[in-house]
Amino acid sequence: MKRVLVTGSSRGIGKAIAERLRADGFTVTTHALKSPSADLHFDVADRDGARRALEEDIAANGPFHGVVLNAGVNADAPFPALEGDMWDKVIDTDLTGFYNVLQPIVMPMVSNRIRGRIVAISSVSGIVGNRGQVNYSAAKAGVIGAVKALAVELAKRGITVNAVAPGIIDTDMAASIAEPELVRKAIPMRRFGTCEEVAAVVSFLFREEAAYVTRQVISVNGGLF
Repeated sequence: MKRVLVTGSSRGIGKAIAERLRADGFTVTTHALKSPSADLHFDVADRDGARRALEEDIAANGPFHGVVLNAGVNADAPFPALEGDMWDKVIDTDLTGFYNVLQPIVMPMVSNRIRGRIVAISSVSGIVGNRGQVNYSAAKAGVIGAVKALAVELAKRGITVNAVAPGIIDTDMAASIAEPELVRKAIPMRRFGTCEEVAAVVSFLFREEAAYVTRQVISVNGGLF
């Protein structure tokens, strides 16, 4: 049994990833802050709460084979109007959550000699930056740096660590775009991506055939850059 944790998997990209990995034969543990349908409930920004929930789960069910770090938030505003709590909320969830979730999980993987998979969902904003998203871009760029460093540390253990960086995906976040047609025209493929297209890339990274793919950032953006 290969157990995989997908954080933020109650809707959107996270839900699609959980469904795809389940279809691929993995035993998927879902996570959400509040959704009653999820298996685990904790705030990824709460270090003690995350550790407690994950350690209890591992003690009861064994170590994870893999993790998809998808949980995240955004709080957009032009930088002069970006309040401190907006900065903190995004950094604490999207970047510090990387540490809070993985730190209790990695050593059990190593100790049990699991040649597993870690995939962090970053963003096009973390690669090229995006107006009105200085906090979000900083967090997602930080995730990429963390992925690259952790990949080096875990490579000799046979654990791959990669990032997937979606562009404009048809989710609730995309629904808030003020002028969607203008945005579509800026995308060479002239459309938004789907959650299932992101999930397919994550699925590939979990395959045995992807065991030599690590320290990479794979963009799913329709040719946006």
